[in-house]
Amino acid sequence: MSRPDDPSASPTTTNFYEITSTEQFQNLLSADLSRVSLINFWAPWAEPCKQMNEVVTELAKKYPRVLVLQVEAEEQEEISASFEVESVPTVLLLRGHTLLEKIVGADATRLTSTIAKHVSGAPSLSTSLPPPGREESEAQPEERIRQIMKKSKVVLFMKGSPDNPRCGFSRKAVGLLTEQKVTFTHFDILEDEAVRQAMGSDDLMTAMNAGLKKINDWPTYPQFIVDGTFVGGLDVVTEMVESGEFQGGVVVRTAKERLVAGR
Repeated sequence: MSRPDDPSASPTTTNFYEITSTEQFQNLLSADLSRVSLINFWAPWAEPCKQMNEVVTELAKKYPRVLVLQVEAEEQEEISASFEVESVPTVLLLRGHTLLEKIVGADATRLTSTIAKHVSGAPSLSTSLPPPGREESEAQPEERIRQIMKKSKVVLFMKGSPDNPRCGFSRKAVGLLTEQKVTFTHFDILEDEAVRQAMGSDDLMTAMNAGLKKINDWPTYPQFIVDGTFVGGLDVVTEMVESGEFQGGVVVRTAKERLVAGR
């Protein structure tokens, strides 16, 4: 883990920082204004802080996309005063510079449920595996994919999860939907063992490509689904956001309609 005061440290190497200066605090907090941040104000002499520090450390591991900042309240008086921290432990949850929640006292249960609420805008979609001893036909994985596409208004087929994207394009897709304030569910194409085996492939990507490419005629990931209909990949949806064709999960034209129209 990088040293907290190391200027080279970044959320790509760690999401947990012990704050040593106001400048460091401001730089980290402003680096990604769409990101949820957890700020833990504590003091070494306060016994309740020990429990909360342990909880915060575990939450940092569980939610790698959440920026976690440890602030020793009395050492960083300017930061504490700016957030009107009057006692420790006090934990703040922010998105960018917007306060989501303020938890005063060692309320680990409330902290755990609150952070889960604010980072679960994209819960994982679980697929229904066939009963034990029953094999899927080639058509069944395709049907499962179609069912997943209809699970919610907006579905993102991606590599990894919103908390831990496993490719840069999937990370950008999550950021785009977050910036648009879109509530969405996701499906991790790297973790469907049943689909891989049913498609007769030892390669997860080959299996998922076979099903999704056949359905959506689009070979790359991530893929955006709205109201059960394939809308496009990252480049297409980015263009749609810029042109006003995709706003808050409402789609004016799908990728195929854009191609027909010559755009």
